[in-house]
Parts: sequence; C-alpha cells; structure tokens
Amino acid sequence: MKNQPVHVAIAILYQENKFLMQLRDNIPGILYPGYWALFGGHIEPGETPNVAVKREILEEIGYELPPFVEFGCYTDERVVRHIFHAPLLVELNQLVLNEGWDMGLLTPEDIHQGNCYSQNAREVRPLGNTHRQIMLDFMERNQS
Repeated sequence: MKNQPVHVAIAILYQENKFLMQLRDNIPGILYPGYWALFGGHIEPGETPNVAVKREILEEIGYELPPFVEFGCYTDERVVRHIFHAPLLVELNQLVLNEGWDMGLLTPEDIHQGNCYSQNAREVRPLGNTHRQIMLDFMERNQS
C-alpha cells in the first residue's frame, strides 16, 4: 500500500529583488535538514491551502500575509506543494523566527548558485533542490 503524499502550503515572500527563505533546523529525519527552503508547512485536515499558508506564515515568522496569489503546485512521490506568493511589507527585524535555524533575504544570485551564507550557522548552506527549482521558475516567470 503506497503512502499518500503530504500536502503543504508554501509562500514565496519577496522584497525588492530578494526572497525570504528559512534555514531549516539541522535535525536528522526532517526533509532538507540544514537547507534553505521556503516558509510554510502541512495543511491540516479540513483546511484549504489558502488558509494553511496564512496560518503557517503567522506561526513561523509572525507575519500577517497581505493579499497573495497562487503560483502553482509541485508534486513528487512524497509531497504536494501548494505555492503562493506575496510581498514582504516589513523589515526583516520585524519578523520573529519561531521555526528554523535562520532566515534571510536571498538574492537571485544566491538562488542561481544554490547556496547562501547563514549568520546563525556561520557557514554557507545549500538550498533544498525542490525549493531552488520553485524559485528559479518563479524568477523566470516574473522577469520584467
């Protein structure tokens, strides 16, 4: 019997030409431990992706999402990722990191090269492959 994939809601939050990402906790057993990834999380039973993304962002960084737009859905054997995007309308120091090792505004260059320095980890950490691909697709579709 095949396991059902987990459904998650994730937000691409952007400010000027940078993107807010979370350095995931370096805990064995979680997906992408110690990797940069997008904020978001599991959709609770009976919850819509839209409701889940607002709840997760509020829980993880204390940010009340402004109006947001659906970007797409990325599916693999384990996870169905519902992706949304919205502007980040506050300074980084106004956010409270409640989940994860670090957070930062990554540049398109960071995303293209697939890694970024973390102040908290005191080292360069990689981006999770799926999250990097989502960001590359997003940047490509939103080039002005």
